[in-house]
Amino acid sequence: MNFELNEEQQALRDSLQRLLRDTYGFDQRRALVASASGWSEPVWRKLIELGACGLLVPAESGGFGGRNEDVLPVMQSLGVALSMEPYLACAVLAATALRSVPPSQVARQALESIATGDGVIVWAHDEAGMRGSPGRLQTCAHRDGSDWVLNGEKCNVLHGDHASAFVVTAQVQPHKQNPPIGKSDQALFLVQAKGNGVQRDSYRLVDDTPAADLLFADVYAQPLCLDDTLAQEAIRATLNAGVAAACADAVGAMSAAFELASNYVQTRRQFGRLIGENQALRHRLADMFVSLEMCRSMAIAAAVAADRASETNEPREPDAALDLMRAKLMIGQHARAVCHGAIQLHGGIGMTEEYAVGHYLRRVTLLDQLFGDVDTQAASLGDLLALQSGA
Repeated sequence: MNFELNEEQQALRDSLQRLLRDTYGFDQRRALVASASGWSEPVWRKLIELGACGLLVPAESGGFGGRNEDVLPVMQSLGVALSMEPYLACAVLAATALRSVPPSQVARQALESIATGDGVIVWAHDEAGMRGSPGRLQTCAHRDGSDWVLNGEKCNVLHGDHASAFVVTAQVQPHKQNPPIGKSDQALFLVQAKGNGVQRDSYRLVDDTPAADLLFADVYAQPLCLDDTLAQEAIRATLNAGVAAACADAVGAMSAAFELASNYVQTRRQFGRLIGENQALRHRLADMFVSLEMCRSMAIAAAVAADRASETNEPREPDAALDLMRAKLMIGQHARAVCHGAIQLHGGIGMTEEYAVGHYLRRVTLLDQLFGDVDTQAASLGDLLALQSGA
């Protein structure tokens, strides 16, 4: 599959790569990981100035009204740099959710905040046992006069520790005392992080990405979408965008790991000769390169599928769903294999904390877990294929 960037995409990619090359060396990243926030606010401001954070924000809210294909080169560049900024959580997931709900002043202002950097608004959907799927929500919302009140828990909220607000998914219940029994309408709400009743338990994920578990106890929330059908479409569009972005991020990470390994075997001498002269290692690198190029194509297919699903107003469009599942499954498998291979080609140094290659494995391991891991995608893909075949 060929994918040629247009002039605007090339300009953004080149500017972003220069920024990350100048400000995001591995030692600088290690210092950021050790800091309280875990990411660089100056780099985040530069991403906003470059317009990267407004790619998925509609033009009427100060963005570019772009597509998931536009995000692809950005995510790949961030993956190469092992960027820790809240781009996926805010500029992809939250922005997609907000632009997918019916237009409102609340949604418009939130989108403007993302585009201008006035706030870090992140997506809060996952709950215990959901494994990245749309799932049955346990977080509940009920009316309190003219207001809406949330109760429940969200887990693994990316950058939830320093977010200013959350886009939260919940089930609508008639009364507070009613537990979520049976099918209830799903809805989306905007919750301010400093609101009364919001509790955060912050931690770092396997690649040191900041995250938090959230507890909502009688928290007042602003409704974004109360229509069950539209809410489910918005949730699916957001998860689709997340899959496409995670695939691109993983391709960036595995490409950097491959480059490190390739350069290493061409310069490392052992027993008086370059280890890259060993034919077995050359074959290993060739296999890794084939996997990398296949994953590049699958990442493009995922971005195209996410756009196709949203443009047809049918987020469960079978062909798009198949492409997204296939891409997430194959990239999840091959990204880890390539990064494992890169570590092995380095020998003992590849296992050290002070060397970058092992951190790429951590990154792709996290990305595999987001939005459904390899096992989840394989099971979902099998179910969908069986359904299509009438089995």
